[in-house]
Amino acid sequence: MLLKEILATKGPAVHTISPSDSIMDTVRKMVEHNCGSLVVCKGEEMVGIISERDILRTIAGSSDRLEEISVESRMTKNVYSGSANDNINDTNGLMSKHRIRHLPVLENGKLCGLISIGDLVNAQHQMLSMENHMLMSYIQS
Repeated sequence: MLLKEILATKGPAVHTISPSDSIMDTVRKMVEHNCGSLVVCKGEEMVGIISERDILRTIAGSSDRLEEISVESRMTKNVYSGSANDNINDTNGLMSKHRIRHLPVLENGKLCGLISIGDLVNAQHQMLSMENHMLMSYIQS
């Protein structure tokens, strides 16, 4: 299964934030959209990602108010990304190896979706369930 198949089911919606926004803006947006990360974009260009983990590190390491801390100063700048044609097994390996939970998906250099580790687990579960059903049907016939 390819990432584009997951995105076809999940949809291409990606929640973004500007690097000049504050960490408090990030928290509010994450709560509003019930998500664990936001892709940081300048216009159409992805420049980073900010996650719950980044926010916790900010809170633990700073006495500044969250309204005074910019996303740009706390975001992950070297972002791993995937392609719509990447295999979910390879993607799962990449995300596990680098301990990341959210992976932007790019097509021709443009952001086309976001895959979470939960999306991969769900897709693999569905594939295994279907395979199990087909094998059981074959055995019983």
